[in-house]
Amino acid sequence: MNGNRGLSSLEMEYIRRHHNHEPGENQCSSVLVKHIKAPLHQFYRVPMILTNWCILTILSFLAKATVWSLVRRFDQPQKYKPFISRCVVRGNLEIGSVREVNVKSGLPATTSTERLELLDDNEHVLSIRILGGDHRLRNYSSIMSLHPEVIDGRPGTLVIESFVVDVPEGNTKDDTCYFVEALIKCNLKSLADVSEGLAVQDCTEPIDRSR
Repeated sequence: MNGNRGLSSLEMEYIRRHHNHEPGENQCSSVLVKHIKAPLHQFYRVPMILTNWCILTILSFLAKATVWSLVRRFDQPQKYKPFISRCVVRGNLEIGSVREVNVKSGLPATTSTERLELLDDNEHVLSIRILGGDHRLRNYSSIMSLHPEVIDGRPGTLVIESFVVDVPEGNTKDDTCYFVEALIKCNLKSLADVSEGLAVQDCTEPIDRSR
């Protein structure tokens, strides 16, 4: 698998645990890592009034997610993926669900049909497989795993995304990996921008002490 240079031992352990691709002879595979300055889950600050009239600020575990809430929405990838304009899911959102994705102009594709292979809310792992569409990504499968970490003393998220895909006729493995990696890097950058923006918004939202 390409892209393993410069990874920490912990990142390598996450990859070994969650990213089990077995590329064939005419396939390429790679893994990318993104550190996002937003928590895996966003905690609200809740004031609790004690008997001595002090106010203690605690973290509520009835929290809404930030990074994971974006990633897990198989039915709404356009929330952070900049190249997707529309998504329609057939039936209920569950393992095996299929989505039809419309791709924005500027890419060598217009549509993509994709199946949800895995959605684990405990381990924070999402896997999809491309079934077809107007593009050259044949037998494409990807896995995303999210892991809590601390960045500059604040809660952050380590995002690892890996893939395996056929090498199209007339292309090399390096060319194919470079193209797919470029798309994933754009998606991960957009995921960071959106989730970090949500985290800042939540942190600056004033606490209503009148209740």
